[in-house]
Amino acid sequence: MPEPHHDPKGVLLVGITLVALATAGMAACSRGGRAEAGEAVVTVPVGVTRAIRMPLERQLTLSSELVPFQEIEVYAKESGYVKDLKVDYGTRVTQGQLMAVLEIPELEAQLEEDQAAIKNMAEQVTHAARELSRVEAQHKVAHLQYDRLKTVSDSKPGLVAQQEVDDWQGKDLALEAQVEASKSGLQSAQSVLAGAQAKLVHDQVLYNYSRITAPFAGVVTQRYANLGMLMQAGTNSSTQAMPLVKLSQDDLFRLVIPVPESDVRYIHVGDPVDVRVPSLNRAFPGKVARFSVDVKADTRTMHTEVDVPNLNRALIEGMYADATLRLERKAAALAVPLQAVDHEGDRSSVLVVTPANRIEERTVTLGVQNAGFAEVVAGLTDGEQVVVSDRGALKPGELVQPKTIDLLNYEGKN
Repeated sequence: MPEPHHDPKGVLLVGITLVALATAGMAACSRGGRAEAGEAVVTVPVGVTRAIRMPLERQLTLSSELVPFQEIEVYAKESGYVKDLKVDYGTRVTQGQLMAVLEIPELEAQLEEDQAAIKNMAEQVTHAARELSRVEAQHKVAHLQYDRLKTVSDSKPGLVAQQEVDDWQGKDLALEAQVEASKSGLQSAQSVLAGAQAKLVHDQVLYNYSRITAPFAGVVTQRYANLGMLMQAGTNSSTQAMPLVKLSQDDLFRLVIPVPESDVRYIHVGDPVDVRVPSLNRAFPGKVARFSVDVKADTRTMHTEVDVPNLNRALIEGMYADATLRLERKAAALAVPLQAVDHEGDRSSVLVVTPANRIEERTVTLGVQNAGFAEVVAGLTDGEQVVVSDRGALKPGELVQPKTIDLLNYEGKN
């Protein structure tokens, strides 16, 4: 029987085929092991929540110091001694209320002199008026007599001597001149009287400054004067005048806050502001009252003032307060919790659980954000599930078992 012929190439091909079959079998076994491992992952719950529509608002909180709406130091207009001091530290005053009375002997004497001068000039005016009346009466008689003689002389020449007519004409003209002089004297006396009266008014106005009143309603926070103290006039720049008191308006406060340049476009006069005072553990309503309409070059902020009413006098000058301004608001923003968002540089992303329960990484564009939620402008649709639990171990394409997490009151966090 002939011996079998062994072909080396055939043996090699058979060997390769056997190795390939063995490798395929091992791969199949390996895939079977991973499938079992995948089935085990499905049993692990993944916390998710759905992207929903909700009101969303972005806020800005800045801290500052409460200052009175108005605060001034009250000076004396005229120098004088403090005769009566009616206020002290903490005294509340209304607008126009008397705070102090000064004694100014020089002005008192000047007022008496003015009154005497007015009396004297009034008598001179009376005398000048009487003199004018007397001269006018004489002129009237002379003028009538001249008219009668002139009429007779013209109608019946020679009946009245021309010399007599000329004499009465001279008297008429002379008395007419006296009338004009008397009128001028009366006007002069009246002018002097008016000047004396104006001087009395001027001096009286100065003397009225001896009564120092409150220019606005407020509280006295400093007192500098005492009884008998000589107060210099605050208008005299050559002396070191000392104020009577410092007065602060305490029914309205200002809160000066520096708004960053990026948020300037959201600030409008009249915007409501929530003002919280930590030391009182209370919040007060305020509003944006004014701003500088320019950004400081060194700080890149805009000077903004918030008015805070203090009707119950709970606020005190110098207290620190946190002002929360409402910048952006969306009535129905597509929002997800901030804990669902990953940030890498300028890129933001979320992990979405697809309808097939697979993990999908999704790049998103964010809009309005607050302390708990962020608006998704692009990258998500309503109702999609985003992962909010630990996302570090999850990979795109991985099979998971989603479990909805009931986050605390969405509306309460905006």
